[in-house]
Amino acid sequence: MTISVGDRIPDASFMTMTASGPNRVSTDDVFGGKTVALFSVPGAYTPTCSAKHLPGFVEHAAEIKGKGVDTIACMSVNDVFVMNAWGKDQGVGEDVLMLADGNGDFAKAVGLEMDGTGFGMGTRAQRFSLIAKDGVVTELNVEAPGEFKVSSADHILGQL
Repeated sequence: MTISVGDRIPDASFMTMTASGPNRVSTDDVFGGKTVALFSVPGAYTPTCSAKHLPGFVEHAAEIKGKGVDTIACMSVNDVFVMNAWGKDQGVGEDVLMLADGNGDFAKAVGLEMDGTGFGMGTRAQRFSLIAKDGVVTELNVEAPGEFKVSSADHILGQL
């Protein structure tokens, strides 16, 4: 079942890169007691994700945080090393938390996985965004296949 507005973010974990190496963080670590704007991309380094999706959140990070968001997080079903390299390439710095959902556990837990086997990508996360306050979803935006509209930084800004 797909997560909905009003639902609590399910228990899962992500990997992030730190100065001392990969680190596991729970959904409670990411969402607990904070307002979080999370966006999910089907894959790091993919065309729309690299040209529009992540850059939009980097460009508008100050504006988004200025509207009360504590953390902007980018999630993808990629490993922590790929997410770290992609974040460096995109110049995210401290503006966007790069979350690796390497096994797709979070994508499955929120019911937003997709079958990318036709593209040689296996199971991935759909393109979506959400706003959560203290772990409860207040906004959820799931893109139609092949679309990039409602999960953008501009759309999130309009919802804050």
